[in-house]
Parts: sequence; structure tokens; C-alpha cells
Amino acid sequence: MNTGGHRPARPGPPHPHPAARPLSGRVAVVTGAARGVGAALAAALSEAGARVALLGREAQRLREASAALPAPTLCAEADVTDPAALDAAAREVEARLGPADVVVANAGIAVSGSFRDTPADLWQRVVDVNLTGAANTARAFLPHLGRTRGYFLQVASTAAFGSAPMMSAYCASKAGAESFAQALRCELEADGIAVGVAYLHWTGTDMIGGMDDNPVLRALRAHQPPFARRVQSPQRVAGLLTAGIARRAPRIYAPPWLRWCQPLRPVFPAQVARVSRRELGHRSGADFAAGTGVLGAGGLADWKARGSAAGPRPDDRAN
Repeated sequence: MNTGGHRPARPGPPHPHPAARPLSGRVAVVTGAARGVGAALAAALSEAGARVALLGREAQRLREASAALPAPTLCAEADVTDPAALDAAAREVEARLGPADVVVANAGIAVSGSFRDTPADLWQRVVDVNLTGAANTARAFLPHLGRTRGYFLQVASTAAFGSAPMMSAYCASKAGAESFAQALRCELEADGIAVGVAYLHWTGTDMIGGMDDNPVLRALRAHQPPFARRVQSPQRVAGLLTAGIARRAPRIYAPPWLRWCQPLRPVFPAQVARVSRRELGHRSGADFAAGTGVLGAGGLADWKARGSAAGPRPDDRAN
């Protein structure tokens, strides 16, 4: 683990209205904080007065993201699939900022492509980061949250509502992460630890830059009403997440109208299947193989870092 970007905590004057700033002085940990929603959330939490620890795979981007934050910060390069690295990060956070009051399991990657054309180790990596990485994050920081009676937020997705073809690893991992968080909530309630699940829809990160290469996702989005096709900025999402964190919400929806989709979840698989049959029925195997690859610069950075640690690997396509 490489650390950098630490700014020592300094006592400041008390805020005249502490109830209006429930995160002021709290310690918040955000994984996947080098870019996208993670970086925007770290900034929003810092603006709300929290002392933020930014964890992620890209050390230089973490330092850049933390440098401009107003509250004391710490950044640590850590792979969420490496329990030892997360344990070291947890010790560093406590030593420099204090025990975590808030932990956000945000780290995630995605791969587009058919299951049969996606290399097994790439498919597994998505599950390892998005699901096992969330569990590793919770395990490393639960001792903190037990002492602070804190809040753990699992970032999920509308991919948990209805699984889309050509995104099997991502959908499976996000559905699993949602289920993990719901089970964890029941286990930790007696300890005073709250657990939330955040449901994100189309968000303007580099991960969705290649989504139009996925014929099913492109078609599914085209069949959504205009308000549902709208892409939210990471800053907008971060603001909604921060408001939910402040009230220790069991569920956070970004955008808020997603809450009305929960009762409709049983009908989504049939809708997805209908669109999928039309879009995939006339496509060849070559069409599917051409769209296979890691989505976004963050996912590609993770995959390349893993490949460097494991030895030389063939190049993978980034969307």
C-alpha cells in the first residue's frame, strides 16, 4: 500500500449549527475514489466537513483528488481484493484520522461482452472487485464501525433490478452486493451499525463511455422514457449519496425517482428479455466478440495493474 496526500487533522472552531452538519468532524472512507463517483463523493463529504480517506488503485489520481479537499484527508493505494492491503489501510486511517464513522464500498469495474467470449479471469475479476471487494472492505473496517456505531454504504446499481445480456459479470456482482448489504444490515443492527444500499442509474463516468457498443444496453436505454435516459453527473450523484449518508439511510436512490421502481422489479426481467430477443436474434458471433472488453479507464487501470502483478498478459480492449 502506498500512502500520500495526508493532511494532518487540525482542531477548528465549532460549527454554530452542528445539527445542520451531521458529517462535520466524522471520518469517512471511500473506495474507488480515484475517479468518477468515488472522487466526487470524497469531495462532497469533505465539503460537508468529513475527514476523508480516499482508497483506490491509481495513486497519482488519488493524490490529485485529495489535494483540493478542504478537510483533512488521507489517500492510500489499495486493491479491494487484497485483504492485507485493506487491513493496512484501516490501520493507517485510524492512526492518522481516527476510526471510521462512514465506509462507502464504491469500488467497481465492468466488462461488456457475451459470457462465452469474455475470458474467465476477466469475468472473475469483475466479481472479485464488485462483490468480494465489498465484503473485504466491510471486514477490514467493521472494527472501526463497531466503535463509532457507524454507517456502511454499499454502492449498487439498477443492474441489480434486471440483468442485461452482455453484462453478466457486472449484473451478477451488483445483485450479489445488494444482497450482501441487506444481509449485513440484519446482522449489525444490534451493534448500532447502520447499513445502506445506494442504487445508481446512468451516471456520466468513463465506465459508461463504451455502453453504446453494447447493443442490448443501447436498445434498453432507447426504450426508456426520456427522464430515465438522462445521464446524471457524478457531482449530482455524490450530492444525493452525501445527503443519504448524513441521515444513515437504508436505501439511497440516484436519481430519487428510482424508489418507485422497487415495486416493479418483478416485471423488469420480462421487459429485458423482450428487447434482448429482438436485438440479439439477428447478430452473429463476430458481433458479440467485437464488443468484449473492459469498460472505462478506471477498470482498465485495475486490469492492467492486476496483469502487471501476475506477469505479462495480452492487451485488453478498453471502451
